Amino acid sequence: MTLSDEQLERYARHIVLRDIGGSGQVKLLQSHVLLIGAGGIGCPAIQYLAAAGVGTISAVDDDVISLSNLQRQVLYSKAQIGDPKVDAAAEAVSRLNPDVTFHAIKERITAQTSSQMLEGVDVVIDGSDNFATRLIVNDLCIAAQVPLVSAAIGQFHGQIGTFCGWETDAPCYRCFVGDAHDPDECDDCAAQGVLGAMCGLMGSFAAMEAIRALTGFGDDTKGKLHIFDGLKLAMRSLNLPKDPECRSCSN
Repeated sequence: MTLSDEQLERYARHIVLRDIGGSGQVKLLQSHVLLIGAGGIGCPAIQYLAAAGVGTISAVDDDVISLSNLQRQVLYSKAQIGDPKVDAAAEAVSRLNPDVTFHAIKERITAQTSSQMLEGVDVVIDGSDNFATRLIVNDLCIAAQVPLVSAAIGQFHGQIGTFCGWETDAPCYRCFVGDAHDPDECDDCAAQGVLGAMCGLMGSFAAMEAIRALTGFGDDTKGKLHIFDGLKLAMRSLNLPKDPECRSCSN
């Protein structure tokens, strides 16, 4: 693939980066990223992936825009309240970058979701809000051998990790959380609140980790968990071990 003059100008700040360059930009234009959720984490991730020139972006979300979303879901406006999030995201991407093809998937991930959803996908970003969905996505990514960037937020805190559980020495998301479940009394951001800017931080970080996985720049971060504390303005990173008893990736 040869970059056009317009693309050379649009992506010039990537191309001059020695660790990305023209070949890395071509990889981005030929790549496909799937986002699970088009909410607080998905919105900034979609923006930066589209601006970066990721050629195909798909987003899975069955929700519609509400007024309370606008505090943190920066792709949307008051005029779009009641519209499906993925349709509004598609409109935003079309304005941001004509190089990008956007697939709006208006459904919810369930145990019946087929692994065919990941066909042709190079990286998955999971910004969903419950363990049940996250563990299903983890298993789909292992089966398809697709890197999973998992990002989560709560109040003033965030965490992110990249998982490649099919690899011999790399943990999967289930190695990290075990057989976690969502109790009926589990609080969500509607009850506990969430700092909007933390969503922007974690969504942007998720986009960066997806671009890292696609282009190979910098250090390999798979198997590391990065934890942000917005109250103290601090970050720490942990090395996650592979669980030899994990029922998703132990074999």
